[in-house]
Amino acid sequence: MNPLNSIGGTIGAGLVLAVILVVLTGDNTAADVGSLIIWLHVLAGITWIGLLYYFNFVQVPALGDAASDEGGPGGAGITKYVAPRALWWFRWGALFTWLTGAAFLLHRGQFDDAFALGMLTDPINAYGLTIGIGAWLGTIMLFNVWVLIWPNQKKVLGMVEASADEIAKGKRIAFLASRSNTLMSIPMVMSMVGAHHGFFM
Repeated sequence: MNPLNSIGGTIGAGLVLAVILVVLTGDNTAADVGSLIIWLHVLAGITWIGLLYYFNFVQVPALGDAASDEGGPGGAGITKYVAPRALWWFRWGALFTWLTGAAFLLHRGQFDDAFALGMLTDPINAYGLTIGIGAWLGTIMLFNVWVLIWPNQKKVLGMVEASADEIAKGKRIAFLASRSNTLMSIPMVMSMVGAHHGFFM
């Protein structure tokens, strides 16, 4: 009964290990609500952005190579088995990242100020400005995932009926939205980290 034999067992064992480490180190701050929310936010964010980078750096170029390899196996295995599963984790990771980020800002009483880019106070709230830039970028990226990428990927992968023209258009929209998210992820991560480590932007 090795927990590493399944993803559920692996995640469960990782959570148990995290709790054990909190108890052993005696770090009471790690057990507060804000720390728990930000921890969940980071875990979800790693899932979301990790898959975003996988799609852009690995899967899309690999499918391009597969399509141009006349004697090769093609990309059917990826589009049938890998992409739908990866897109499931990708879109729910995106939503959970946004929700936990919003929950953290609400918990800190900074939600309004973050989305107002720190301008609700005089002088401007540096934390609100810094985290707000990341929050706005994350919100745009979440919109792209659910409104542009996912509906169009369903057409591309044959999960919904679509004409050849709709599939070609869907491919392009999903591609550009995904590349836009990759572009925005770089300053988003800088803003999120900067807000908690000296406001470097």
